[in-house]
Amino acid sequence: MSSVTTYALGGVALALIVLIVIAAIRWGRDEATVRNDGYGPVRDPGVGAVLEQDGSILLGRPDAKKTIDIFEDPLCPGCGNLEHIYGQEIAQKIDEGKLVVRYRLVNFLDSRSRSKDYSTRAVAANQCVAQGGSGSVYSKFHLELFTTKRPSEGGADLTNAELAAIAGDAGASESVLQCVSTGAKVDSARTTAKAQTDALGAALGGSAATPAVFEGTTKVDVNAEDWVVSLTN
Repeated sequence: MSSVTTYALGGVALALIVLIVIAAIRWGRDEATVRNDGYGPVRDPGVGAVLEQDGSILLGRPDAKKTIDIFEDPLCPGCGNLEHIYGQEIAQKIDEGKLVVRYRLVNFLDSRSRSKDYSTRAVAANQCVAQGGSGSVYSKFHLELFTTKRPSEGGADLTNAELAAIAGDAGASESVLQCVSTGAKVDSARTTAKAQTDALGAALGGSAATPAVFEGTTKVDVNAEDWVVSLTN
C-alpha cells in the first residue's frame, strides 16, 4: 500500500473520530437534566388526591397557592419525558403548598397500543388510585406509570393486573387494587378522556397534542427549563 493511500485512510479515520466526539458532546449537552433528582414523589401526608366529576385528578394541599392543568396521555413519549424531567420538582412544589396540579388525562393514543385500549385503561387506573384519596400514593403511582413503567407506542402494554400491581407497590388499598384489576372505571374513563381530549383540542385551537400545561387559559412553555420555578415564585 502506498504512503499516499495510507495517509488518505488515516485522514478519513481521524475525521470520523472527530465527528463521533462532536456528536457525543452535543448529545451530552442536549440531554435534559432531571430537576430535583432524588426528591421522588409527593411526601407530605397532608397532600390529597381528589377525583373530580369530570374525571380530572386534583393533587395538592387545600391551602396551595396556584393550580395548573396538565394534559397527558399515558402512552405519550413526550409526557413521559415531562414527568421524567420535572415530575420530582413538581412533587416538591406540591409538598411545599406552592402548587396544585389538575391532571386531565386523555386517551387519543389508544390505537397505538397493542391492546388498542391501553390509554383508556391507564386513565381508569389513575382514577381508581386517585379515588383512594392519598396524595402520596397517587403521586407515586402516576410518576411510575409515566416514567419507568410507561410502555412504548406499538409495543406490549400493561394488563389491568399489572396496573394493579404498580398501584399496590405505590401503597394503594385493597379496594383500589380491586377497582384497577377489574377495570371498574374503564367505561367512564373512556367518556371522560374523550371529553378532555376535546377540551384540549379547543384550548389549542385545533387538534389535541400532549403534553400540554395550562395556567388558567394560558399555555405554559414547558420547553423553558425553569417553568416550574417561574410558576411558583
